[in-house]
Amino acid sequence: MTLTTDEIIKATGGELLTENSKTFSGASIDSRTIGEGELFFAVRGERFDGHNFLNEALLKGGGAVVDSRSPAMPKNRVIICVKDTLKALQDFAHFLRMKMDIPVVAITGSNGKTTTKEMLYSILSRRFKTLKNEGNLNNHIGLPLSLMRLEPDHEAVVLEMGMNAPGEIRRLCEIAVPTHGVITNIGAAHLGMLGSYEAIRDAKLEMLDRVGVAVLNADDVFLMQGVTEVKKFSGEIITFSINNESHVMAKDVQATGKGSSFKLEFKGEGIIAVDLNIHGVFNIYNALAASAVCFSLGIKIDEIKTALEDFRAFPMRFEIIESEGITVINDSYNANPSSMEGSLKELVRPGIGGRRVAVLGDMLELNEFSEDAHRNLGKMISEMNVDVFIAVGRMMELAVEECIKSKGGKALPEVYTFKDADDVNSDIINIVKRGDTVLVKGSRSMRMEKIAGRISHAI
Repeated sequence: MTLTTDEIIKATGGELLTENSKTFSGASIDSRTIGEGELFFAVRGERFDGHNFLNEALLKGGGAVVDSRSPAMPKNRVIICVKDTLKALQDFAHFLRMKMDIPVVAITGSNGKTTTKEMLYSILSRRFKTLKNEGNLNNHIGLPLSLMRLEPDHEAVVLEMGMNAPGEIRRLCEIAVPTHGVITNIGAAHLGMLGSYEAIRDAKLEMLDRVGVAVLNADDVFLMQGVTEVKKFSGEIITFSINNESHVMAKDVQATGKGSSFKLEFKGEGIIAVDLNIHGVFNIYNALAASAVCFSLGIKIDEIKTALEDFRAFPMRFEIIESEGITVINDSYNANPSSMEGSLKELVRPGIGGRRVAVLGDMLELNEFSEDAHRNLGKMISEMNVDVFIAVGRMMELAVEECIKSKGGKALPEVYTFKDADDVNSDIINIVKRGDTVLVKGSRSMRMEKIAGRISHAI
C-alpha cells in the first residue's frame, strides 16, 4: 500500500519539517534493514533510540518520523515531527487498517496463539489474499508494523496478539479494530507479571470490548465463567471443544503415528473426518479454533479439512524429529505450567514405545509463583509414566526434589540435573538411547533447542 506524506501527517497529527513531499513503499523501525523508499519511524525504547540511527536510515529510506527537531535536516528527504513516534506508528497503522473493509481476526490466549494463527492463515489463504503477522511481531510495535504491510487487494487479516500487562490487548485492538476475536485458553503464562489467574483472564477478555464475534474454548470453564460473569459479552459467540457441547467439536479423537484423527463436527451443519499431521491434543484445540473462525467466514467444511490435513508443525513447537531410532519432540520454543502439563501428557500417552524421557528447562517469568509451579511439576512427573527426567536449571532442581519426595516407595524415574543447556550437551548422548522418545521443553531463554539439536544430529 502506498503511504503518502499527506496521509501520514493526517493520521499522526505531525508537522512537515521539510519542503518536499513524496510517497513511500513501506515503513521500518530498523535502520539496518530498511528498504529503499521506506519511511523510518525513530521509535524510542528502553534500550534503544531510533534517533541515534537516523542518518543511517535516511541513506536508504525516503524519509523519517521523529519527535525532535534538528537544524541539520536533509533537504532531499521527508521529515515529519510528532509528539510520540511510537504512538505515531500505531496511529498510522490504525489509519491504514480503517481503509480496509475486510475481516480482521485477533488471536490471544495463554497457549496455542501462534499455531492457531498459522492454521487459520493456511485455511483462509486458500480462498482469500490474507495478511498475517510474521514470527513474534505481536506486540505494540510488531503488530502496527505488520499492518503497514497491508495492500489494497488484501481480503483478510490474521493477527496474533501477545501481552504482558493489563491494557495491552485493549490497545492492540484499538489499533487493529478486529472483527473476530479468538481466545484459545487461560493458563499460567505471565502469572508472575499479572499476579493471578483472574488477572490473566481479565487481560485476555479485554478483546471482547472490541469484537463482534468471539471464538472461545468451551472446555476452558474458567474462561467461559469470565465471559458470562465479567464481560457479559453481547456479540456473537462461537464455541469449540472436545468434551463439552459447542458449535464446533472434535469427536472420536484418536492418536495416530503421524498425529491425531478426529471427526470435525459443525453443529447442525455437517461432520467430516480429519487426519491431523501434528501431535498433541492441544493442537486439536488449535485446529478447532481456526475451523470455527473459517466456518463463520463462509469457508466450506471440505476446504477446512484439506487445509488442516496439509498443515505441518513449525520448528520448536511440538516438532517431531526421528533420528537413528530416537524420537525427539522438540517443543523448546517456550514453556509455562499449563503448556508443560499438556506436553508431558502427550509424552506418556498410550502407544508411545520405548523409554519416555523428559528434558525440561526452567519455566521463567513466574516470579513469586515459580517455586510452587516447579514443585507441582515435580509432583506431576512422579505420578506419570516418565522413565527419565533430565532437569535443566536452578528451579528444575526443585521439581526433582518434589518428584523424589512424592514418589515415596514407588519406582523413581532416572533423574539427572544440569545447570544449563550447554552442561546437558556434554552428557546427553550418554543418557538417551535407541528406542527412546525424548521431550525437550523449557522457557525460551533456556535455549533448550540446543539440546534437541544435539540429540537429533549426534546420535
